[in-house]
Amino acid sequence: MRYFTGFLLLALLLAYRPGTAQPTRYQTRAGTVSFFSASPLEDIEARSQQLAAVLDTRTGQLAFSVPIRSFQFKRSLMQEHFNENYLESEKYPKATFSGRLLDWKPETLAAAGAVPVVAEGDLTMHGVTRHLKVPGTLTPLTGQLLLNASFSVAPAEYNIDIPALVRDHIAKSVLVTVRLPCTPVAVATSASQP
Repeated sequence: MRYFTGFLLLALLLAYRPGTAQPTRYQTRAGTVSFFSASPLEDIEARSQQLAAVLDTRTGQLAFSVPIRSFQFKRSLMQEHFNENYLESEKYPKATFSGRLLDWKPETLAAAGAVPVVAEGDLTMHGVTRHLKVPGTLTPLTGQLLLNASFSVAPAEYNIDIPALVRDHIAKSVLVTVRLPCTPVAVATSASQP
């Protein structure tokens, strides 16, 4: 019995790897971002499923990036105008956000159900960076974290020029919805590092 106890203790010590018990970074490469704008002429709606994001659960740091050309519209002409005339995706190929979750506490990960959070940071789009505070929710799930948020963006604040012909028929702000199902990032252990 003494040998068995010693063997068990040795096995547990060898299996223990500091930093692997709780993941500290979560990421996704398949997050969803969509936008919607009601308009008397025609509603404007598009979606991308190529939103890449990372969340550091120790610090609450959050960053994401989406290729502008990845937005899909119901009508191809609308998509063409979006990329060529409005967002100028050749010149400005992506939109990014870099910031943090305010008042972040790692204990939030132990919560059951959706927890209200506020992300604060810089949204860069069309070559313009603006500081935002965005309310949302973080839901700890088995093997992943789900971040959801909705906020309004005014194209004029990002120097997105709307032609005079349609300017009065398009809403002044666009509702943006973000959904980030993030999974833990595999962390190299000190035993496998050189």
